[in-house]
Amino acid sequence: MTDSSKRKIRMGMVGGGEGAFIGAVHRMAARLDGDIELVCGAFSGDADKSRQFGESLNLAPSRCYGSYEAMMREEAALPASEKMDFVAVVTPNHLHFPVAKLALEQGFHVMSDKPATFSYQEALQLKKTVDDTQRLYGLTHVYTAYPMIREAQAKVQNGELGAIRKMVVEYSQGWLASKEAEDGKQAKWRLDPSKAGVSCCMGDIGVHAANLVEFVSGLQITAICADLTSVVPGRRLDDDGTVLLQFDNGSKGVLLASQIATGEENNLHLRIYGDKASIEWRQMSPNTLILRDLHGHAQHIRSGVGALHPQTHSAMRLPAGHPEGYLEAFGNLYAAFAHAIHEYNSTDKAARQFVPGINEALRGMAFIEQVVEASNQHVKWCELKQGRTV
Repeated sequence: MTDSSKRKIRMGMVGGGEGAFIGAVHRMAARLDGDIELVCGAFSGDADKSRQFGESLNLAPSRCYGSYEAMMREEAALPASEKMDFVAVVTPNHLHFPVAKLALEQGFHVMSDKPATFSYQEALQLKKTVDDTQRLYGLTHVYTAYPMIREAQAKVQNGELGAIRKMVVEYSQGWLASKEAEDGKQAKWRLDPSKAGVSCCMGDIGVHAANLVEFVSGLQITAICADLTSVVPGRRLDDDGTVLLQFDNGSKGVLLASQIATGEENNLHLRIYGDKASIEWRQMSPNTLILRDLHGHAQHIRSGVGALHPQTHSAMRLPAGHPEGYLEAFGNLYAAFAHAIHEYNSTDKAARQFVPGINEALRGMAFIEQVVEASNQHVKWCELKQGRTV
């Protein structure tokens, strides 16, 4: 619920113009609770298109900028009562770092789409800028904000699963299964190394899976064995991959990510096995968390039903039986970020724990680059010796 005693947080946006999927999602999520209003933007690398798109959103023409550099400069010169409070960065990957860095240096908080930067070295520079400016930095690992994921995390933290032994996380999509898919705007930049970075599939969705398994388990990935593939001929970046994982408690896991899994939509699937119980969650059925014990009993825990942990309740918006999903989870991140901005100068830092930040940014970029590096090492493969056939 919106606190009427607080003013709305003013948001600017870089990227997210015509034909951009994620920009519209950010705008819808940001206004979901009425805490945030979009006041300005640089929505395209084409100055005319940027201004036209901004005006189509009913923004003041004077605040529809032709470039993000002009936007930062001119917004910084406005009175404190008018200028934006933070910038949402929703560009292709290669622009995440320069936009975020300039925004932080101009005194603005930043909410960025993932991955945080183009490279791990840029992520290190970004962390230094965050530390130097002491501005807030958020990263939209949206799946951490689903109610049942918060419930899963609480159950692990409370020891209900016991010692964690095994984890399996899968993120399968089929939208890049055909060669023809490459003609789309979203595919073109994701498959272009100059804009996406060293990875397509792992950089786009694999990093979400890695972040989710660490978030829920509270453990960190310490070693990997990876195999990435460009299945569709002619692609310069991976569209499919498998990663074996080792965690800091000695447990093992598997991460599967694919964008050529024909027929799949957005199948993010998490399983965590402890020595007392296990949990299972699917993004395609987000309101259900399955808890299984050693004796074969399975409990289907539903959002809004029964005794749930406080952190789960904080992520719920609707009564039981009213599906909540992607937009609401995105809204949870933005609501927490808005609250953190309101409380920026106070000692109340509670809201910040619900928004992935610069540490998750560093881990994400390290994961992406090291998975690619590990995949290029062939010493991990052992040939299967042929037995004698009769």
